[in-house]
Order: sequence, then structure tokens, then C-alpha cells
Amino acid sequence: MGKTIIISNRLPVKISKTNGEFELKQSEGGLATGLGSIYRQGNNVWVGWPGLEVCSEDQEETIKSKLSEINLSPVFLSHQEISLYYEGFCNETLWPIFHYHPTYAKYEQSFWDSYKEVNNKFKEAVLQLTEPDDIIWIHDYQLLLLPGLIRAELPDITIGFFQHIPFPSSELFRLIPWRAEILENMLGADLLGFHTFDDARHFRSAVTRVLPIHSSSNVITYNDRQVVIESFPMGIDDKKFESLTSDKRVLDNISELKVSFDKNKIILSIDRLDYSKGILQRLQAYGLLLQNHPEHLEKVILYMIIVPSRDNVANYKELKDEIDKMVGNINARYRTLNWIPIHYYYRSFPIDILSALYSIADVCLVTPMRDGMNLVSKEYVASRTNNDGVLILSEMAGAAKELVDALIVNPNNIGEIYQAIIQAITMTREEQHRRMKQLRNVVAKFNIRHWVKIYMDRLKEVKQLQKSMKAKYLENYRQILLEQEYAASTNRIIFLDYDGTLVGFQSDIDLAFPDEELYELLERLCADPANHVVMISGRKHETLEEWFSKLPIDMIAEHGAWTKVYNEEWVKLPGLENHWKNDIIPILERYVDRTPGSFIEEKSFSLVWHYRKVEEGLGDLRANEIINDLRFIIADKGLQMLPGSKVIEIKNIEVNKGKMTYKWLENKQYDYIMALGDDHTDEDIFKAMPPKAYTIKIGGNISAARFYLRDFKEVRRLLKSLTKISSVSN
Repeated sequence: MGKTIIISNRLPVKISKTNGEFELKQSEGGLATGLGSIYRQGNNVWVGWPGLEVCSEDQEETIKSKLSEINLSPVFLSHQEISLYYEGFCNETLWPIFHYHPTYAKYEQSFWDSYKEVNNKFKEAVLQLTEPDDIIWIHDYQLLLLPGLIRAELPDITIGFFQHIPFPSSELFRLIPWRAEILENMLGADLLGFHTFDDARHFRSAVTRVLPIHSSSNVITYNDRQVVIESFPMGIDDKKFESLTSDKRVLDNISELKVSFDKNKIILSIDRLDYSKGILQRLQAYGLLLQNHPEHLEKVILYMIIVPSRDNVANYKELKDEIDKMVGNINARYRTLNWIPIHYYYRSFPIDILSALYSIADVCLVTPMRDGMNLVSKEYVASRTNNDGVLILSEMAGAAKELVDALIVNPNNIGEIYQAIIQAITMTREEQHRRMKQLRNVVAKFNIRHWVKIYMDRLKEVKQLQKSMKAKYLENYRQILLEQEYAASTNRIIFLDYDGTLVGFQSDIDLAFPDEELYELLERLCADPANHVVMISGRKHETLEEWFSKLPIDMIAEHGAWTKVYNEEWVKLPGLENHWKNDIIPILERYVDRTPGSFIEEKSFSLVWHYRKVEEGLGDLRANEIINDLRFIIADKGLQMLPGSKVIEIKNIEVNKGKMTYKWLENKQYDYIMALGDDHTDEDIFKAMPPKAYTIKIGGNISAARFYLRDFKEVRRLLKSLTKISSVSN
């Protein structure tokens, strides 16, 4: 059993130096709390920057020794690396883009170079600790390149990645000059976790738009490996915040606060200084309350804590100045001798004071413009042991997807926040209890321990999925066995699909005609008297006739609607009708009119809507609309709808590649059977085959086929190797 290696930009400790001695203090953040149960066990370890610049090797060794006692391993960063990598690329490039403030983003080459160097430094530190059975769990936007860097060195290692801030829409992400390299390295992970479904969806969209990669649901196949993308909303240690409410220090703080604020209703606001937190809009809404509802003067206070952050940076300094001015203006306008409307603190507070504030605050105002999760909202709920209080929560915070019984607001809508504050401070006890009970149930169930467990369980499932899929790839040793059986057989049948199997896809279907190499390959395959070759395709029978009539092969066209034995005439499957087309064509034409690049292909007994030329994403959207529009119509008409590679085909339900394949197998006893195909229609062929047949899916490994190959080029290489083998009879 291997160990778990957790990697984040910062270690879960604060290091200070007193009288020449280094002292360690555990961090109280949500991640440190949640992962504490993992990294403190056995040989597990947490890798990260210790939070200070170290001047000498002696100091490095001293810190390493102290940290190793509590299963921590440091990565030391220089002042320049902290400036360019962390303050530069992380906070001036990624942070504004990921939080939807692209005008604040800077794209400096020196930032990017340092970001790569530091990610490589983390890689080297991890490689020194890693063994084959270990699990690596990487955290957050500072280390986006690390999964791919580790994967390049350790191809089979288990790697998880979790993003703790939002992931932007693909249009915003594409603004980053180094977007492709970032995505490619993120895909080095086996499981990519995000707080919300929206973030996971944005990531999939960015991958499919920036890279030449397609996703199937939440699975992306990259470098012949399945990468799963899912949402895992992070929780808190709810028991810790519940128990704090009965701690003596907290109770003493509560008593003092109650004396200070007497009978005032308290609206609590806690944030780090950042333009993504919506602090100015919050103040505007509170000012509007005091202006329009003078009856609340001297009865309500806003207790606002802002934790200092990067106030030496121009954007942050400007934000701080604006907050100071707005707070000053509101207090100057409305304060009295006995009452101050806003109690404003620009500093951090210890956990016992925060717990006391959570306990006495009548309202918690959490309105970020964009936030990955926002744990303050959950900490407030967990602290409300009497099931009272009201949470006002931004719809742009990840927590809003879970805490639906909060008052959900648009953080850009000042009027909506203002109305929510009025609703909150006038809400009845009964409604507070009803809402808070539901909120507390959610926070208790989806706590930090639950988050860790479901993520780690899913990571193990993904690794098992990869192993089962990898076992199907037709690797060299499996191909040798295939070739040995081929050589020993005397009566073979080989079923070959055409598009996507023998040739690559073209944006124009008429351009995907056979080339000289393919003709030569098929001629050599047919030259062996032991081989019976069958071309089975969705193409029109006229097309197959034009292309392959000179070869000694059988042909099955339009998925089985037409068949032709070599040297005989084409035969139509009896009982087929096509009058249903009159009802379906107008519907498909409507979608062609709405979808530039799409077109309809009409075959004898089927219709195909093609969208290979359509803008990425739009084609899939229209395809889903067509499926929804037609599903009831085709059921009444005895038709079948088959989604394929950038196509949707509507055909008679009697037309089936599998049925036709089975008929060919009925006619004669074969000692070697092979079938190759690439799409949904070929699954019917694979299912019709006997268990020992060599069934091979092209381009994907989720299939009823026994094996898979990556593309048509690998198919051609396989067939070439077979043509070099002489049968026993020869």
C-alpha cells in the first residue's frame, strides 16, 4: 500500500522566528483542517512552500528537520520566484482571468517562465518522495503544470488535481497566451476536481475548444488515457465550529460583544481584500438601507472585517482607498453619539473572536462577484446552533449551488442586495428556523471529511477504469497472438468498416475517397485465398460500387439496407420503405437553416444530418435538439436514430449491421473472424460476433469490442502486417 502525497503552494503551517529559533503553528484554514487526517497518517506527506524565504543551507536543514516531524516536506522559493511566480503569474495573470476581471490581467513572459520553473521545482521535490504505488493529490491554480510534469516522469502514477478557485469560461481562458500548455499539463491528472458543475463544464469547454480533443460526457481521452472531470463541493469541519460556540473564550467574547452592541441587529461581513469579493457593492446596498429606511438607524450595524492582502499592488491599494472612503462617508453621515453604522476592521481575527461573531450576528452578508466556494458562509451556518440567523449569499459563490435556502442575490444588483438585507433583518423567527435547519443539514452532511472521502474514492475508481480500458489496447504482444492465430487459420472472414476505420474523416465526405495505399492494401489482403473480405459501411451502395467493385470483396452498404456478394448484383433488404422521409426532411432542413456548415445526406432508406463543419459546441447542441425533436416521431414510424461521429442518422429499425454480419457468418464455418469499426453502428457488429472473434474498435476504448486501436493509421499498419503472413494452406 503506497502513501498519499499532498501538494499545494503553501504548507499547512505558519513558521515564525523567535530568538533565533523557528516555531511552527498549524494553519486553521479549511484545506489544512480537511487534509490533516490524511497527511498526518503513516508515511503520508504534504509538500509545499513553508511561507518564508530562507537565507542559508543550515536554516533549510533546520526547517526540513522540524517539518519532517509532522509529515511536511518544504519547497524553498527565492525572493525572485515569489515575486514572478506567485505575485506575478498566479496573482496578476491567472487570478484576474479566473475571477472574470480580464482588464486586470498581465501577460508577462518573465511571469510565465518563472511559473514553469517553480512548477518544475515542485516536480523535482515530489519525485524524490514518490514510489510506484503512491497517490499524488495536487491543489489549486499555482500548480496547474505539475500534473503533466509528474506524468511525463511517472506515466502510471495516480494523480488527482483539485481547483479551489473558479474556472473561467473558455472565451476568457483563451485570453491567456500559454493556454494550450496549461490545459495539456492539467490533463496529466487522472481526476480533475472543481467546486461546481459550472467550473467543470467550463474546463471541458476550454479543452475541446483550445486543444484538438473531444470529450464524452465528463470523460476526456488524452494520450490514450481517460481523464475524468467532476465537481466536488468542498465542506468545512462543521463539528469544530459547533463545538467552538460552547468554548469558554468564545462565550466570554460573545458576552462582551452583546454588551457593546446592546440590542442592535448585527450584519456580519468577512472577506480578504480583493476586487472579486464585491465589498463596494455591499457597502452601497447598506448605505441605501440607511438612506431609504431611517427607522433602522441606531438599530442595525454592519460589522465588516477585511483581511489585508497585497495592498502594495496598485489595484488593491485603490480598492482599499475606495472602501475606506465609502465607510468614512457612511459613518460620517449617519453616526450618532451612541451608534456607529459600520464597525470596520482592516486586520485578521483569531478563531475564537470569529466564532463569537458568527454566533451573535443576525445576518451574514456574503456577496462575492466570483468565488470558488466561499467557506465563510458555511462556517456561519455551522455556528448557528440555535437554528436562527439569516445568510445572504451571492449566486456567484460556489456555495450557492448547495445552500439554496439562503437569500440568493446577484452581487452586481445593488437593489437586490438592499432588498435582501431588509428581508433578512425583518424575517420571522419561524422562517429563520426553517431556512437555517435546511442549511445546517447540508453543511453537516457535505462536510470536509465527506469531501475528502468522495474525492479519494472517485480517484481510485478512475484508476481502475483506466486499467480496464488499457487492457483492451492492441499492444505488441496481443498483436503477436492475433498474427499467430491468423497464420494458423485456413478459412478467415474479415469485416471492415470504411469511414474512420480505413480512412480518416474529412470535413467534406466526398473527399474521403480511397487512396492508392488503401487499394494496394486491400488487393494484397484479398490475394490470400484463405481470406473472405467484407466491406460493411454506412455509405451509399452506389458509392461502394464505384470505389470497390473491381476488388474481390463482398459489400454491405447503408448499414445493411443493400448487400452484394462478389460477382453478383446488389440486393435490397426486403420490406423497407422510405415514404417517412417526407416527414423527417423538413425538420432536418430547419436545423440546416439554423446551423451553418451542416447538411443532409439522403440515402436509399436513411437520412443523415452531418455537422463536422459546424462550430465546436454548436453542432453538439443542435444534435441534442434534433434527438429531442425526433425521438417520439421516429418511434411511431418504426425508425431508429443513431448518433455517430459528427452525424445523426435516421434509418429503418430493421436495418442493422449486426444482423447482416450474422447472416454472413451463418453461411460458412470460419476458423478466424475479425471485425473493425469506429462508431455506434459498429457496436452491433461486435455484439453479433462469437466470443473468440477479434473485434477491434477504432478511436475509443469504451466498446463491446475486445480490443481497440487509436486511428485508421494503426488499422492500416495492422492489416499490412497480416498481408505479410502466409496462411498454412499456402
